[in-house]
Amino acid sequence: MPKSSISREQIHEYSQLSPFELKNVFIDLAHRAQADKPGQKGTSSVQMLNAGRGNPNWVATGPREAFHALGYFALSESRRVWTADNLGGMPEPAGSGERFDTFVRRHPDLPGVELLEKCVAHAVERFGFDKDAFVHELTDSSIGDNYPVPDRILTHTEQIIRGYLADEMFDKKPPADNLSLFATEGGTAAMCYIFDSLMKNGLLKKGDRIALMVPVFTPYIEIPELDTYEFDVTYIEANKFVETGVREWRYPEEEVAKLADPEIKLLCLVNPSNPPSLALSRRVVDQIKSIVAEANPNLVIVTDDVYGTFVPGFRSIAADLPRNTLLVYSYSKHYGCTGWRLGVIGLHDDNVLDEMIAALPRAEKDRLDKRYGTLTLEPEKIRFIDRLVADSRQVALNHTAGHSLPQQMMMVLFSLFDMLEEGQAYKEKIRAIVRQRLDLLLEGVQMKISDDDKRAAYYIELDLLAEAELEFGTDFAAFLEKNYEPIDPLFRLAEQTGVVLLNGGGFEGPQWSVRVSLANLDDLDYLKIGHHLRRIFNDYAQEWRASKA
Repeated sequence: MPKSSISREQIHEYSQLSPFELKNVFIDLAHRAQADKPGQKGTSSVQMLNAGRGNPNWVATGPREAFHALGYFALSESRRVWTADNLGGMPEPAGSGERFDTFVRRHPDLPGVELLEKCVAHAVERFGFDKDAFVHELTDSSIGDNYPVPDRILTHTEQIIRGYLADEMFDKKPPADNLSLFATEGGTAAMCYIFDSLMKNGLLKKGDRIALMVPVFTPYIEIPELDTYEFDVTYIEANKFVETGVREWRYPEEEVAKLADPEIKLLCLVNPSNPPSLALSRRVVDQIKSIVAEANPNLVIVTDDVYGTFVPGFRSIAADLPRNTLLVYSYSKHYGCTGWRLGVIGLHDDNVLDEMIAALPRAEKDRLDKRYGTLTLEPEKIRFIDRLVADSRQVALNHTAGHSLPQQMMMVLFSLFDMLEEGQAYKEKIRAIVRQRLDLLLEGVQMKISDDDKRAAYYIELDLLAEAELEFGTDFAAFLEKNYEPIDPLFRLAEQTGVVLLNGGGFEGPQWSVRVSLANLDDLDYLKIGHHLRRIFNDYAQEWRASKA
């Protein structure tokens, strides 16, 4: 195949872009490759395969059906109170549990009603809810006729999501302390709120030192560079190799040991990682625990655990370091609901953030008392988790804060679904899907990866330079570095084969690595992507041999 038509200088300029913006350049090239030649319809055999984004191509249908069935019941509750053409009233709590049972009996053929009944029954049994109160929260919230009260998260909703996190993030062995939750507009909003409130409350200051466990989701790299923060970033690099040319994507002890520096105020990680897609090892978790206990007790940890459900027996670092950790979770990947914007922030009630706020100098306390003074006569007693809520609405709009109530109900039904046999079967299916796709990709690309039982397999990161050294030695690797930009293979892939991948360097991974999302294309497409990537790799080898001749 020919080289890319884009000059090396242009490719170098493009490498300054975020991988998610660079992706649009690749998509444009892939569309051009897909287009027929002028006046020659049907001449292009190129199929665009965009494995650049992690939006899954599956959806959880059962909980969505249950949500719509709930909507029909909620409307019947509204019309029961007040009916006038298209006008209804606010659902009433008294007797709502019995009316729900009657509705289920009268509508056995309504799609989703059977699963909805199971979810309600399970919630009442597991959490000991008063049925009228719980059913009213479901109906009134799905109607969306009130502001969120409590604003942080609804009462029954918090208990159910806490139970879901205990099952899936803490492997059914949660810490003894209570976990308070704040429902957010996905993990994206959670990230923004956390960085903002840490600054607003004086726990972080502009220019402070923080640490990132890399490779990592690009916004965690880019947010600290904004002029709002300008953090001094220390990278904890997963740079271990299993053997020459085969990365383990694990953190050496000397990298993790950097966290012992008490100047490091914050640690951010995605667990399982993005893009290597591996959960933290027990060794690394224990090392971080020791560092917190002995050297850096006020280290604040933000762990983004959106891919945790793809690893059997997953256990968040928030389970081991509950006092130090802000847990971020999003439903988006597991349930195929990126458009719903469903996420939570979790913080245990006994935590170092509240302690650090209480220990601030008097001048800082006075500043914060003034900031939150319109909310209560004792603003110094407002917990950090509740400050997050107030800050999310510029404090002044705290009285209308809170996540959309219908969206909270969707989180409730996703969570309860997971607690049923049907939800566990669904989880095994989506795990099998991504693993099958990984196998097909590796079959096509003919590259070796580490064997790891903590692999989520939602993404895979392949280091082409390491592969070059493995297959042909250091001379070939040196040839690539001398003659091409690290993202040159991605331009060739898009321009010549229609395949769109992301550059691993944009995630602070190895510059010659590529990220493949295993979530968003049909299974056999990954075999094709593997073949295309292998062919591009072999083209470089052929050019190297020609240069030697």
